[in-house]
Amino acid sequence: MTPPLSELFPIPTPADWRALAEAELKGARFEKRLVTRTPEGIDLQPLYAAPDCEGLGLVGSLPGFAPFARGTQPEGNTTEGWEICQELVLGNPREFNAAARTGLDRGLTAINFYLDKATRDGLDPDMAPVGDVGLGGVSIATTADLARALDGVDIEKVPLFVRTGSSALPFAALLIAWVRERGCDPARLRGCIEMDPLGVLSHEGSLPHSLEGAYREMAHLTTWASTHAPELQTICVHSRAFHESGGSAVQELAAALAAGAEYLREMSARDLHPDRVAPRIRFSLSSGTRLFMEIAKFRAARALWSRIVAAFGGSAEAQRMNLHVRTSRYSMTVCDPYVNLLRATTEAFAGVVGGCDSLHVAPFDEAFRSPDEFSRRIARNTQILLKEECHFHRVIDPAGGSYFVESLTDQLAARAWAQFQRIEAGGGLGAALVAGTLQKEIAATAAARAKDLAHRRESLIGTNVYANPTEKPLDPRGPDLAALHRTQAQRIQSHRISLQNEQNTLILHRLAEILDSAPHNLLEAAIDAARAGATLGEITRTLRSGDVVPPRIEPLRIHRAAEPFEDLRAAADVFRAKTGAAPRIRLLCMGPIRQHKVRADFCTGFLEVAGFTVDPGTPCATPEEAIEAATGCGAPVCVICSTDETYPELVPAITAGIKSRAPSVAVIVAGLPSDHVDAFRTSGVDDFIHVRADALALLTQLQRQAGVRS
Repeated sequence: MTPPLSELFPIPTPADWRALAEAELKGARFEKRLVTRTPEGIDLQPLYAAPDCEGLGLVGSLPGFAPFARGTQPEGNTTEGWEICQELVLGNPREFNAAARTGLDRGLTAINFYLDKATRDGLDPDMAPVGDVGLGGVSIATTADLARALDGVDIEKVPLFVRTGSSALPFAALLIAWVRERGCDPARLRGCIEMDPLGVLSHEGSLPHSLEGAYREMAHLTTWASTHAPELQTICVHSRAFHESGGSAVQELAAALAAGAEYLREMSARDLHPDRVAPRIRFSLSSGTRLFMEIAKFRAARALWSRIVAAFGGSAEAQRMNLHVRTSRYSMTVCDPYVNLLRATTEAFAGVVGGCDSLHVAPFDEAFRSPDEFSRRIARNTQILLKEECHFHRVIDPAGGSYFVESLTDQLAARAWAQFQRIEAGGGLGAALVAGTLQKEIAATAAARAKDLAHRRESLIGTNVYANPTEKPLDPRGPDLAALHRTQAQRIQSHRISLQNEQNTLILHRLAEILDSAPHNLLEAAIDAARAGATLGEITRTLRSGDVVPPRIEPLRIHRAAEPFEDLRAAADVFRAKTGAAPRIRLLCMGPIRQHKVRADFCTGFLEVAGFTVDPGTPCATPEEAIEAATGCGAPVCVICSTDETYPELVPAITAGIKSRAPSVAVIVAGLPSDHVDAFRTSGVDDFIHVRADALALLTQLQRQAGVRS
């Protein structure tokens, strides 16, 4: 009888594998070659095994049970799947409605709309600056605007997720007034009226009202909803500002949890128990391109939030996090923008595997223009494909049990918890923002990440590596905000003119009732004012009567990682438009093809990132031929391409000849012959292109030498 294979072959251990790996490295350090250091300070190992999960607290947990790392429901998303919840950012209510209805007919399961800046600031269109109406969302000032935006939408079946910014009560008054006018029951509303004052403060640097006023509104709305609209959430913690300013997963997670804790604390101070408040809080976290780190982040978020709510005295039921995920804007690029489709797919995959309750996949052109139905459709279908073709909604906690994911979740949770505790020890997120400590920490992380991109230790395909020199930029279409301002201002003015004297009197009476109402009747008084015809701006001004001075802080710097390299390409495009040709660099390829090809190819890719046309020319056999080629071609920059062995003979002679005949021509050497760098610089070499170069700095300097920028 043949013995089992396990007896014929010894089972290798991690130590056995490491010994073989180190032998293959031939003396190179294991930690340097095979261990990856992340911005979170976590060392990613090349191999994970069962011992890496021994003693980890979350490994033994089950889906649907505290601390919920493996999901908040025992059945996961297997019953209905996650909500397909695409953001609709259109300023005109009717255009918004058309997009919403089209989306609902083609796979959307929830309406996710942003209010424009004017509405978020509590201003009617005729009182708002030009440019704020329609900026970043839909303009809503009256119940009639809501009727236009949501015409034909069954709000008793379709969840509504509305990003109202730092204030939600005025919009909520309009919404409930409109719902009641239609004869619908607010108790059947689902979704979230997303109030997040700390999130707005973090990236705008100020609020249109005080934090005290914001928390007062939050308490009124949460109290009302817990009684009259039990399925409607009223608070949303958005992590986008922390993510899109370049923060690490630890910083993003810690800041989001600190915001949630501060909201719990402020509501508790207003006699609202965590069991009433925590279920009304929704978290919206960003999903970046580092697949496994993002999966671990979402799993860790649920576990840490459970711990926080429990510390506030919340029940196990209240400890369940409601998690929305949106793909990252920080990772999006203007150059080679269709690559954003692939990035968003990876990020959406992380959100789904990490157990999100709802998901937004950003259209590939979101970063530089207004998405149209085509780009929205592709984004929507990305997650429909993950659901209907990949069947991820049929698996409970797909990442559960992975040695790598479980270990990474534990390490990330520990670091995020430590960062959260530091924020709490300093007085909470609000105090950290006022002091500027969080902004400085995130800025330091962002600077380190930018340095990695500049040196191309991290890649953005099509932007800092593998650029497409023949790419034609897409049309940067955008809304006509001035025209939209005129339209919406005329509409609100017509609304006011159409009111009869009796209605105006009733509106003033209802607004006065807001001022005189007891706290528990405040929202009902605002709803009555909206039903009488009061505008969002009028309700807002009444609610903020007597408010104290709004806070001001140094805001986080929201940006995309690709922006510095996109600036290089934009400068080259301007140069091309002015001169009729792209900036040009000549390669001086020396000797036979095997002598120069590798470095010539590397330099071509390196230089095309900045929009240069790279002329390889005809290979040169002698320094004299190279000098003639360099001075006769008219290129402002030339790059000598050969081998380290031939450089001592070639470089000084070629450089001296070029500089004597054309002193303004920059001479660059491909590679970094370490024993000769100083001597070559003395001979006139301007710089070196090599794998460890600061590509951003060098390309910027080359653009100056080529006359692309001053």
